Amino acid sequence: MVDDDFYMREAIALAHEAWKMGEVPVGAVVVHEGKIIGRGANAPIARHDPSAHAEMLALRDAAQYLSNYRLPNVSLYVTLEPCTMCVGVIMHARVSRLIFGASDAKTGAAGSVLNLFDEPRLNHHAEILGGVLASECGAMLSSFFAERREQLRKMKAVV
Repeated sequence: MVDDDFYMREAIALAHEAWKMGEVPVGAVVVHEGKIIGRGANAPIARHDPSAHAEMLALRDAAQYLSNYRLPNVSLYVTLEPCTMCVGVIMHARVSRLIFGASDAKTGAAGSVLNLFDEPRLNHHAEILGGVLASECGAMLSSFFAERREQLRKMKAVV
């Protein structure tokens, strides 16, 4: 039996690492045959790379591990519902299963704003499970953005 909570907690730990670096706290892990083979923490700011989302980094890591750009029979765990860019890569990599924590009402492409996996004209459809440890994942994001707003408020007060 797959322990979705266990792997999501691994992704949450990576999200905390992103937060420490000043990035939006999103983390992701790729699991193959019960083993984590890819890890990613959001890093677009640090890497000066708009594609350095946690999912992208975890999938790149997994592809290197398997020496293959196709990743069938893997599960991707991510703390936030993927955007359209990440869903596109998930499809191209042929990820079998996507498990995410918090939904993303602004850019979510796995059910919130749109669901690319439901598009019949696209040739790959991963199994999707949303809401795994959603409260914890969502609270982390809310705390991060509250902290950011407070920092901005303090900066404006000084000026």
